[in-house]
Amino acid sequence: MLDLRWPIGLMFSLIGALLLIYGVATRSDTALYERSLGININIIWGIVLLIFGVLMVLGAAMGKKEQ
Repeated sequence: MLDLRWPIGLMFSLIGALLLIYGVATRSDTALYERSLGININIIWGIVLLIFGVLMVLGAAMGKKEQ
């Protein structure tokens, strides 16, 4: 049976990685981050989503080993 942590973890990891890459690529564009008070929110949320996705994948991998 498919563990739901696999697709959820992969989806969040992919979106987090894309958001992180976009944030790093546009970090010098000050006009883009003017609305967020100069904070590069893409990097912050990219890291958060990537960490969550990796934790989900690790949880799925560890759950598989226990069975």
